Amino acid sequence: MQYTIGELAEALGLEAVGDAGFTISGLSEPGQAKADDLALASTPKYAEALANGAAQAALLWADADWQALGLRAAILPARPRYALSRLTNMMDEGQGFTPGIHPSAIIDPSAHIGADVSIGPGAVIGPEAQIWDGSVIGPLCYIGWRAVIGRFAYLREHVSIGAKVRIGERFHAHPGVRIGGDGFSFVTPEKSGAETVRETLGAEGHTKDQHWSRIASLGGIEIGDDVEIGSNSLIDNGTIRATRVGNRTKIDGLCHLGHNVVVGNDNLICGQVGIAGSATVGDFVIIAGQAGVADNISVGDRVVITGGTKVMSSVRPGKVMMGYPAIEMKSHMESYKALRRLPRFLRDVSELKKAVLNARTKD
Repeated sequence: MQYTIGELAEALGLEAVGDAGFTISGLSEPGQAKADDLALASTPKYAEALANGAAQAALLWADADWQALGLRAAILPARPRYALSRLTNMMDEGQGFTPGIHPSAIIDPSAHIGADVSIGPGAVIGPEAQIWDGSVIGPLCYIGWRAVIGRFAYLREHVSIGAKVRIGERFHAHPGVRIGGDGFSFVTPEKSGAETVRETLGAEGHTKDQHWSRIASLGGIEIGDDVEIGSNSLIDNGTIRATRVGNRTKIDGLCHLGHNVVVGNDNLICGQVGIAGSATVGDFVIIAGQAGVADNISVGDRVVITGGTKVMSSVRPGKVMMGYPAIEMKSHMESYKALRRLPRFLRDVSELKKAVLNARTKD
């Protein structure tokens, strides 16, 4: 896969500097770059490593002195990391999935398969499923009864989509994604010990021997357009209403969205995040790695939840939350600083006590 510097710059809406006809065949970090690579030296610090490689062209920053760096050509974006998004997609050769339907795929006669759909080896497409134009269904994927997948979806290997799940256009699922398992919903004939503990905040313990009855999940799942889900993440069906994920939301690997969860548009949900049943998350929310959101609470628009944070109560829009239990980041940092000073404070108190006792003894 080869492009001229001019072609790459044009794709980014920029102008190339230097030799726009210079051809590159790959992207590389500066220190490992070959002569036909575009070195990714987006800051002066990264550019220091150019001397260790053989790059003749580089992606730099807006006002970089590319000639002083000894380059033949360069691209100078105002936001290099955003430019990298477009460049990497242009250079991505994919997974080598072949076009067409593999002979070993099992497709129910009642399923609808759109134009230019690729279905890989061992994939199973269930009754009345709909896969629309331009989609790729990788090896060993499963698409359940009446599931709907919009145009230009890209499902990597071992993705499972359960019955009646509805997914919009340009959906991207990485290996091992599981969408459409039942929610973790169980109930006891009488009030359970878990309910009592919650109501009394632990004043009364779990004292009853009880058995659990399963509540079936009838609500399905609805996923919007341009959603991406990372490897081995799970989304559970709703109980009566659907579990929902909004447009353009990106979910990292090893995440779990419980039954009835509603996630809005343009969210970024990082690795190992858990969102418990019936929680609602607004638009433009960022939830960093290993954070957790308790059930039946709401997180407002434009909230940032930092890594490892445990959100136990609803959060108003625009807040930045940190800690366990979550409090505003500013307050958490003040508490953390105070905690670090605590040993010194205790030593000071001990010295004061000794001084007071000595003074009394002398009196």
